Amino acid sequence: MTADRPRRMSLGMNVLGLGGHAAAAHLHEVPPTATTDVDYFVNIAKISERGALDGIFLADGPAYQGGRAGGGKLDPIVLLTAVAAATERIGVIATASTSYNHPYNLARRIASLDHISRGRAGWNAVTTAGDAAARNFGQDGAAFHSDRYRRADEFIDVVTKAWGSWAPDATRLGPDGLIDRRPDAVQPIGHTGEFFSVEGAGTLPRTPQGRPVIVQAGASEGGKNLGARWADAIFTAQTTLEDGIAFARDIRARAAAFGRNPNHVRILPGLSTVIGSTEEEAQRRWDELDSHLSFEQEYAQISGRLGVDVRELDLDAPLPWEKFPKPDDSFRTSHGFLEAQLSLARRENLTPRQLVKRIRSGHRLAVGTPEQIADTLEQWFRAGAGDGFNIMPDAFPSGAEIFVDHVVPELRRRGLFRHEYEGTTLRDHLGLPHHDLIEADERERAGSRALAS
Repeated sequence: MTADRPRRMSLGMNVLGLGGHAAAAHLHEVPPTATTDVDYFVNIAKISERGALDGIFLADGPAYQGGRAGGGKLDPIVLLTAVAAATERIGVIATASTSYNHPYNLARRIASLDHISRGRAGWNAVTTAGDAAARNFGQDGAAFHSDRYRRADEFIDVVTKAWGSWAPDATRLGPDGLIDRRPDAVQPIGHTGEFFSVEGAGTLPRTPQGRPVIVQAGASEGGKNLGARWADAIFTAQTTLEDGIAFARDIRARAAAFGRNPNHVRILPGLSTVIGSTEEEAQRRWDELDSHLSFEQEYAQISGRLGVDVRELDLDAPLPWEKFPKPDDSFRTSHGFLEAQLSLARRENLTPRQLVKRIRSGHRLAVGTPEQIADTLEQWFRAGAGDGFNIMPDAFPSGAEIFVDHVVPELRRRGLFRHEYEGTTLRDHLGLPHHDLIEADERERAGSRALAS
């Protein structure tokens, strides 16, 4: 938030295939093959832009997921380049793994997206758990949690060095109309570390935002430290207000310990939505979607997220707490999802069946009227559990249209969300300064700490 701007929430649209509900395809709003049609994504982006949302967010993973829900996954960076060309203001945030990319090449691709979009790009930096992806890259299995996060930390370090290897004025024009570049305007990275060795400078000048927005989504100890050190925005999965408040406070304290201004980190919890004009209508829509899920799907969903054998769960009995794995280095799936879901189950004494109905997309669920959705967003925002939210509608495009046309106006009426865009870049939408100003602030903080010591 800049000094002259009132505190308003950020809102992103998370485009999960055909929708946040696994049975979204059964509403037959679009063909199942829509996930390989750029016009499908452009339409969602334009709906979101109509509501002045901050950005659209694309999750991704380098492995085939199976199932019948969609026709495949386009590369997020390629896809969002096309989406950026078809829109004017909305941010475009692409997920790319630090586990199965090289930082020098990815730095160039994300910076290219930021230049092409004129400052609307973000990178969701994720580590990739799961053995299926590892085997696609010639490995026997996924790296241990601590190894993934050490690699991710060094990966982001290299990417940001590449983005910052050109001085802000490296492309200034001289009196003859040609680039007047001083000898030290572009500096080689000269990086040698545990995982990467990169010698030369990046291939592109600084982007319109100073550098693209970095988003991070881990909630383990390693993930929180990674986000606190590097992220401009953190997409998180807390499912209770108490956990959300505690997480936000923890991240801001960690950011300060890294020498950052805690106000330069946006906390964005995910929210799955099912919206109707009345509570009954919203519940009918939810029940209709749920009716298309099989017993086997429910078992598989709970098993994958909680890391237990499906044969050891009775869907309608109390959760067997003693069977759940500890989120340590040997647990190779998401620590954050595990902890968030078990916390909700403990607080509300949920059975496995009740839990899976509450956590369809791995995030908090809200079923109700536009006013009720606005209520829960306002409660979390005012309590400090989030600076905004990543919205995951049950089905596209209708879920996005309902949110933009009915929830957003209610938030505006309450003074919680802007009526129109107030800037041109993703950083503007998030209420963050240009990155060159953030760099200057961090240098000043470092100097103050050095004097104090």
